[in-house]
Amino acid sequence: MNLLTRRADYAVKALIKVAKAERPLSAAELAAELSMPKAFLRGILQSLASKRILDSSKGPSGGFSLAIPARRITLASVIRVFQGDISFNECMFKKKICPDRAACPLRKELLDIERSVLQRFEAITIASLSRRIK
Repeated sequence: MNLLTRRADYAVKALIKVAKAERPLSAAELAAELSMPKAFLRGILQSLASKRILDSSKGPSGGFSLAIPARRITLASVIRVFQGDISFNECMFKKKICPDRAACPLRKELLDIERSVLQRFEAITIASLSRRIK
């Protein structure tokens, strides 16, 4: 089980770079600095812009910049852009909902774990991650 897809991971890395930059950064600059495929990263940046996490501007001095302060961009919000709601327990068996779902003791434990992980993801921000990088 992966908690973070490649798209979400790349998004976090790009957001940290953008947060630390003093000017808008182009997709090409970010791709080169982060050693990521430019076309793949451009799609990620466009997704973040469509969710109003990034601003995008065109022209020679254009590029991507944060639309909201880095302290307000949580890891959970980035994950939701690329992976949807954070859920570890689908209670599915052969694409059918489990008939024991309401009484299942394992489900209750997994929901507690899910709540704890979600709280932690909400506490981690792009600003806090940026401070960890020199």
